[in-house]
Amino acid sequence: MSFKVLVTIPWFKKRPAPELERLREHGCDILINQQERAYNEAELVDVIPGISATIAGSEPYNEKTLAAADQLKVIARVGVGYDMIDIEAATRRNVPVAMAFGTNHEAVADHAFALLATLCNQLPTYQQEIKGGRWGVRFHHSLWQGTVGIIGLGRIGRALARRCSGFEMRVLANDIAPDVDYAAANGIEMVDLDTLLEESDFVSINAPHTPLTDKMINAERLALMKPGAYLVNTARGGLVDEGALIEALRTHQIAGAGLDVMAIEPLPDGSPLRELDNVLLTPHCAGVSDKAVSLMLDRCIDSVLAIKDGRKPERELLLNPEVLD
Repeated sequence: MSFKVLVTIPWFKKRPAPELERLREHGCDILINQQERAYNEAELVDVIPGISATIAGSEPYNEKTLAAADQLKVIARVGVGYDMIDIEAATRRNVPVAMAFGTNHEAVADHAFALLATLCNQLPTYQQEIKGGRWGVRFHHSLWQGTVGIIGLGRIGRALARRCSGFEMRVLANDIAPDVDYAAANGIEMVDLDTLLEESDFVSINAPHTPLTDKMINAERLALMKPGAYLVNTARGGLVDEGALIEALRTHQIAGAGLDVMAIEPLPDGSPLRELDNVLLTPHCAGVSDKAVSLMLDRCIDSVLAIKDGRKPERELLLNPEVLD
């Protein structure tokens, strides 16, 4: 039987992906998602039978879709989030889930810092005013020597902290499993979440979305933030109570927000977030710089070819390495 690899991510319909040639050189047949968006559950059920491996995006891998995956030998996820994958269901079917850890954190940190800087300097407002024929100067906050609070001090959080340190910012951090030695060595203050929200001029969310972190930024916690503070989320939309955030933005309880992720993606046409002038929106693109995409693809291809050739992928990339034992 041929080894069929389904590339589910819609970017590659338009973006050349020379990295995929390595799969063809190893005898793989490649199918690329031809839609403009990720597969939904029903679409994945239709397309996944007979597929040996997926280079996966944000489509759902659950009991229903995995039951239809009669030949699936590996899910190789482009990126680092896996909230759309039922790891237990994959494990029961002996399907390893391989991640692209260590490849896109610098790109996400770049994007998070860009959102902070853009909001802080009110660039969208200036752009709109000048294009509308107005000319005026307004006071804005300063990144330099401001206080940033980083929720989640993993690879992305640490990369963002390095960027903020270059601006002589005070860096606060909160993490469910704090590495106090790393923090102390890098001038980062580990604090509880409430303290972080109360004292930060800028808050960046870089934590994984789990049942424990679902809607961790809610109305009560937004109320702790300074009226002049900005919230940036490049992690997952489910970490924030979107209704509470919209209300906080409407009433100017906080100064603004930069969101690369939302509760529902793509963002619905009728979402109030589209109308608010103190929110900056990007379409879940933080980790997709050219360099990061190439690194993520190569890492996923390494895992797919390892499974195809009867080898074990790098264990630290697997969410369920026990299936190979």
